[in-house]
Amino acid sequence: MTLAILAFLGGALTILSPCILPVLPFVFARTERPFAHSTLPLLIGMAGTFAVISTLAAVGGAWVVHFNDYGRLLALVLLTVSALALLSRRFADWVTRPLVGLGARLSGDAAGSPRGGSAGSLLLGVATGFLWAPCAGPILALILTGAALRGPSTTTSVLLLAYALGAACSLAVAAAASTQLIATLKRSFAAGEWVRRALGAAVLVAVVAIAFGWDTGVLTRLSLASTTHLEQSLISHFDARASSAATKALPAVTMSASRTADDPPVEGQFPSLSAAVAWLNSPPLSRQQLRGKVVLVDFWTYSCINCLRTLPYVKSWYQRYKDQGLVVIGVHSPEFAFEKDEDNVKRALHDLGITYPVALDNNLSIWQAFNNQYWPAHYFIDAQGRIRGHHFGEGDYAASEQLLRELLREAGAQQLTAADSAVRGSGVQAAADQADIASPETYIGYERAASFASPGGELQDQRHLYRAPRDLQLNQWGLTGSWRVEDEKAMAAGVPAGIVFRFHARDLHLVLGPAPNGQPVRFRVMIDGRAPGDDHGSDVTAEGSGTVREQRLYQLLRVNHPGGDHTFVIEFLDPGVEAYSFTFG
Repeated sequence: MTLAILAFLGGALTILSPCILPVLPFVFARTERPFAHSTLPLLIGMAGTFAVISTLAAVGGAWVVHFNDYGRLLALVLLTVSALALLSRRFADWVTRPLVGLGARLSGDAAGSPRGGSAGSLLLGVATGFLWAPCAGPILALILTGAALRGPSTTTSVLLLAYALGAACSLAVAAAASTQLIATLKRSFAAGEWVRRALGAAVLVAVVAIAFGWDTGVLTRLSLASTTHLEQSLISHFDARASSAATKALPAVTMSASRTADDPPVEGQFPSLSAAVAWLNSPPLSRQQLRGKVVLVDFWTYSCINCLRTLPYVKSWYQRYKDQGLVVIGVHSPEFAFEKDEDNVKRALHDLGITYPVALDNNLSIWQAFNNQYWPAHYFIDAQGRIRGHHFGEGDYAASEQLLRELLREAGAQQLTAADSAVRGSGVQAAADQADIASPETYIGYERAASFASPGGELQDQRHLYRAPRDLQLNQWGLTGSWRVEDEKAMAAGVPAGIVFRFHARDLHLVLGPAPNGQPVRFRVMIDGRAPGDDHGSDVTAEGSGTVREQRLYQLLRVNHPGGDHTFVIEFLDPGVEAYSFTFG
C-alpha cells in the first residue's frame, strides 16, 4: 500500500514535469464540454492505456515495441484529425460523415449525445495514453526496473496504475482550472471560436512535436529542478533492493565473508532453483536432489569481463572435485537483452568450455532469492543445504578453494585431489593487470552512459550524425558518423561510423553485436593513430581488422607495454553494428 501511495504521488508530480507538456493540449481541448462526459473519460482512457503499455514494457519483448510503435502511429493520425476538426468546422463536418460522427466526437465539436461524447473522449484518452507511455520520470523507471529484476507481477501493474491515476488526478485539476479560465475569456471577449481554433492549433503543434520525437528528446532534456528533487525524494523511500540489485559487476577486488579456518559460519539456507527458465548441460536440479553434495553457485553472465576472468578457476574446481562430491551450478543472470537468448548462451558455453550445469535466470528470480547484487558472485553450500560462505568479484581464489575443500571434508570426502595454484586464463579470461587500470567500465546506451564527449551529447532513440570530440580527456569517449542511441546500446545507422575512447589499461574490450538481420560487420581498430601490431587483442589482427559475428564481448587491444594513456579508435565498415559497453583489464 505504501509503495502504491508513493507511486500515486510520483504520478501527481508529473504535472510539473516537461514530459506532460505534449499531453496538456489534448486535455484542455475537451474543457468546453461537461467534465463527466468529456474530460473524465479521456483521463480514464489515458491512464488505463498508459498502465497497460507500461506493463507490457515491463514484460519486455520486441513485439511490445512494435505494438507501441503502431499504437503511436494510430494515435498521431487520430489526434491530427482532432486538431484539424477544431481548426475548421467545415473539415469537422466533412470528416464526420464518412466516419459516422467519430471525428466530431474526438474533436469535441459535435453536439452528440452524452453517451457518444463519452465514448469519443475515452477513445481520445486511449490515443493520448499511447503518446504518454514512452515519457515518464525516475519513479516510473524504478517501477519498471523492479519488474525487470523480479519479473512482471500484479504488484507491478498496480504500481503503474497508481502512477497513472496520480497523473490523471493532477491533470483533472488543471483541466478544471482551464475550464474556468476559458469560460471567463468567452464571457469577456466573446472569444469562443478563437479559443477553439487556438486549442486546435495547440493540438496540431503537439502532434508535430511528437511525430518528430521532440516530446522525448527536447522536452525530457528540460530541467525542472523542483520536480526532480521531489521525485528523487520519493524514490529514496522505495525498495532499495530493487535499485541496488541492478549493480554491475564489481571490479577486480574481493569481498569475502568472514570465517574461521575450521568452522565456516552458517549464512542462510540454500534458496530454490525452481525459477530457472531452462537448464543447460543438465536436467533441472532441485535442492532435494543436491542434498549430500557440496554446491558452488556461480552468478555470472557471458558478456561480463569480471565473470569471464573467474571462469578458469571455477572450471578447474569443477574438474578436480566433481568426483569427490562437488556440484558447480552456473546461474546465468543476464544484464543485456541479448543474453536472454538461449542459443546465445549455448554458444557461449561451447566457446568458453563450460560443461557443468547452467541455470538460465532470465527473470533474475534466483538472483533475488539469494538477495544477490553482483556479477560475479560465488555462494558455497554444504551437504546439508546451508550457505557457509560467499565471495563477490574476482580474486582470493586460494581462499575460495580452501573453503570448498573444508566443506567436502565435512561431507565425508577423503584423499582430496591436491589444490592447483597454477590456474591461468588466456585471452579474455586472463587476469587483469590491476596495477595499471585507470579506466572504468563504460556504457554506451544513454540509460547508463557517462563521460560522453561528442558535441551536442547523445540524442535518445533517434538517428543522428555525430562528430568526434576535438580533445579527449582520460576516460572520455565519443561517436563518429550516423548512430541511433538507445537505452542499453547504440546502433550504427550508416557507414562510416566509429567510436573513440581515451583510456588507461592493458586490455580494452567492447561488447558488440552484428546487424539486426544477423549480417556480420567488419571493423578496423587503431591505437594512438596506428594499427595495433603486437598490441592487438584476441579478436583483432595485427593490422587491426576484425569481424562482429555474434553478440558477445570482443577483446580489441592487449597493450604489451602498459602505462600511460592511449587513444582507441574503432571504425565499422558495414552498417548495423550494435555497441553496448567498454570494459578494461
